[in-house]
Order: sequence, then structure tokens, then C-alpha cells
Amino acid sequence: MLALEMVNITKEFPGVKALHQVNFNVREGEIHALCGENGAGKSTLMKVLSGLYSSETYTGEIRIQGETKPFHSIIDAEQAGISIIHQELALVKDMTVGENIFLGREPTKRGMIEWDRLYHDASVWLKRVGLHVSPDSNIGTLGIGQQQLVEIAKALSKHTRILILDEPTAALTESEVEILMDILDQLRRNGVSCIYISHKMPEVFRISDRITVLRDGQTITTLDTGQTNEDQVISLMVGRELTDRYPRVEHTPGEVVLEVRGYSVWHPDNKDQKLIKQVDLTLRKGEILGIAGLMGAGRTELVTSLFGAYEGRSEGEVRIEGQTVRIRTVADAIRAGIGLVSEDRKRQGLVLAMDVKTNTTLATMDRVSRYGMINDNEEIKWGQKYVEELKTKTSSLETPVGTLSGGNQQKVVIAKWLMSSPRILIMDEPTRGIDVGAKYEIYHLMNRLVDQGVAIIMISSELPEILGMSDRILVMCEGQFVREMDYRQATQEKIMFAAAGGK
Repeated sequence: MLALEMVNITKEFPGVKALHQVNFNVREGEIHALCGENGAGKSTLMKVLSGLYSSETYTGEIRIQGETKPFHSIIDAEQAGISIIHQELALVKDMTVGENIFLGREPTKRGMIEWDRLYHDASVWLKRVGLHVSPDSNIGTLGIGQQQLVEIAKALSKHTRILILDEPTAALTESEVEILMDILDQLRRNGVSCIYISHKMPEVFRISDRITVLRDGQTITTLDTGQTNEDQVISLMVGRELTDRYPRVEHTPGEVVLEVRGYSVWHPDNKDQKLIKQVDLTLRKGEILGIAGLMGAGRTELVTSLFGAYEGRSEGEVRIEGQTVRIRTVADAIRAGIGLVSEDRKRQGLVLAMDVKTNTTLATMDRVSRYGMINDNEEIKWGQKYVEELKTKTSSLETPVGTLSGGNQQKVVIAKWLMSSPRILIMDEPTRGIDVGAKYEIYHLMNRLVDQGVAIIMISSELPEILGMSDRILVMCEGQFVREMDYRQATQEKIMFAAAGGK
């Protein structure tokens, strides 16, 4: 039986038809994957389903178990049994786990919150998702994976029958992903329907029963997962065949451009905790150096410190093209020819409320200003140059960057650093949360930069990406580099063995 039908959904914004006659259905007790490139319409469709867009703002019908349901608000959707868990978790960090689960729905008696009942009921839902934490513990003390499970417990406490998960594993460790997969299996057995949105094809094929592909705001097809494969789904998503997801180019590294010797980094709050322990690193002009490792190994702390953006103390020698440099601030790093595409583009890479052209020129304001005044024509010129060069999809240069898809936001971040003409470009999780088509474009861009002599450090948690794009691979474990490999000798098994501390 169908739990959900979305029939001929059309949604327009000024100058843009985001959805056109989209049809989508979900059976009771199935996990249905929704796939498509960034900008394909997935998020818009789910905002329609979850009541974020009122039924007056689109055409088409939503049917829950055969009954047409017009949603005027999120509350209407929740009352119909629909909940959504966004990639950015909607939890209040200063509240307890129990308070977060029942926020806005606290049990009351004679106008007073019944705290004992709230925490008792919260513990019941926490057990349902297999999370063994106290309901009166502060949500901020939990890891991301545990917070994800709190969100699921919160959704189930609303008696959810259709659960939407948007990129649910983007920030999870492998062990946390396993826990999530077990929970989703359990929900499926209990008759809960799940809509699973992810760019990670192995996860989609592991957990889903059916896959629907959207492209350019339209339904392309719905397939039984067991009757298709990754290549076919990717081809349907991008509208063309990707013959090689990792377009490897043989590079010829030149002279050493960056040398790091005996470099250590301390925790910003715990002055005695050394996160990076006297590491050495060499980077050559015209190469991609991949850094692999498990979460918490210290990869991001290392590169953020080298960029002058980490709050913890550091010591050691850093040389660029043979000259010792002291990088204490981001401005020092930019002057030294270093750019950083940060791990979290929304918090650290962009100003979401600002437009495309302003974000593009943020790191190089001297190029578009004189005597403290910004030259609008220069800003437009540079913004347009990189929109065209990177094929960024935006209605205009004045579009707030926060409204762009993830892949296009990442292109704006990259444009910002390309404008600074870096000699060294650090890319921390450069393709996290973006679709295969945008990934492919970024890989080609990386190859072009390397051919132009730029040296790239790439951190990635996706081992196929590390193997597919790196010339040389360093594996980090507990704040140290434990193994170096040429890509020809590297395998996923060797990298994981070293990353887990194997000798």
C-alpha cells in the first residue's frame, strides 16, 4: 500500500521553475532513496512535503494513504505523520536531550511542565533508537552521531510514519553509520517509511528498496534498487554517461613548494593536549597530496593551523619555496600564497547572506577596492569571470549565496581562492555534500590547477576519492603521519589498516 503520493507537483520561484509535474510515491515500510544533482529539486520537493512551502504556493496534490492533504505549515505535515531531519541538525545546544525531544510539545498539568513525565517519555524514545544516554544530559555533550539519533527519537515521538533524512551520514563516522543503518532497518520492519536523500551511492544501494531520480526539477524514473546499478543511476542523474568518476591525469611534480618540519599543534582549550605531534610534510609544485585518516586523527587541525586559522598554539618550521615563514593569521597565509577550501563551507567558507560576487572577492578585496571604496564594476567583472569559468549555476551575481545548491556554493568558495592566485591550495573535504556531476567538475578543475603549477593538499574521508585523485598519499593516525604511499601501491585496505593504527 502507498503511504505517500505526490502528484504533478509544480513549484515556481521568480524566474525559475524549481519543480515541474513531479510525481513521487513511497510505500508503507520501505526506504525510498531520492537522488539527483544539487539543484535537481530534491530539497524543494521535500520542503513541499514537510509543509515548509504552503499548498497555496505550488500546484499538485499530496496524498497520505490515499487521502489528499493540503499542508499550510510544518505543523500540518507533522500531524499527518511526516517529519524531516535536515543535514544541519535542528537541536538547541544549551538544552537537555529530553527538552530537545519534546521542545514545543512539553507535557503539562495545570499549565506547569511535568518534568518527570518528560524525561521518562524521552528515555522510552531513546531506547527505541538504541541510544544509551541520560535524557537529562546536555545535548552539546553528545557527538554528532548521537545527536542524529536524538533527532530520530524526536521525530518518532511525534508518531511519524514518513521520515525524511537529508544527507544523514554527512558528518558521521563509519561506526555511527552502521548504527544508523541498523535503526533504519528496524524502522522499516516496524512499518515506518523513510525517504533517504544522499549523494553516497554505496549507502543508497545498501539501504534503499527503490530509487527515484530527479533532474532539472522533473521526475526521470523510479527503479527497484536490485534492478539497477550505480553507473546507471549516476548517468540518469547527470543526463550523460560518466565514463570515469575520478578523471586521473598523470602529473609531473616539480620542486618542493612547502616544507613542514617538527610541526605540533595543541588543543585551544586544553593547553596540555597535543593534537599534532611533530609531523613532517613535503609538498611539490604540480601535485595532489592526499591526506587520509579517521575522524579525530588531526587532519583538519593540521591544515587549519598551517593556514593560520586554528586557535590552538603551534610550533615547528614552515618553509615556502625554501623561505621560512611565520603564519599566525589568515592574512599571513594569503600573503604567503596559501588558500583553504574549508571543511564546513557554510560556517567557515562563505557569508551566506552575501551575494555571489561579494563572496568571490572576500579574500582579495584589494583587487576590487581603492582608498577603502569598493569598485562595483571590478567586483562584477571578477564575479562574472569565475561564474563562467566554473559554470556556477546562479540566477545572477546578486543572488545570496545561501540560496545556491551545495555544489554551486562550493564553486563560489573555490572561486574565492582562485582569485587569490594561490601557490598552495588546501582542500578539506572538497566534495562533501555535493552531487556526482559537481564532483566531476571539481576534479577536472583540480587537474587544471595542478597543470598550471598549483600544489594541492586534499583531505578526504572518501577513500575512492583519495585513491582516484591523489598522486601521493599520507595517512594520519592520532596526530601523526604513520604511512606514505604512491597512489599506484595504495589500496583502501592498506589505508584503513594504517589509519586504524595497524603496524
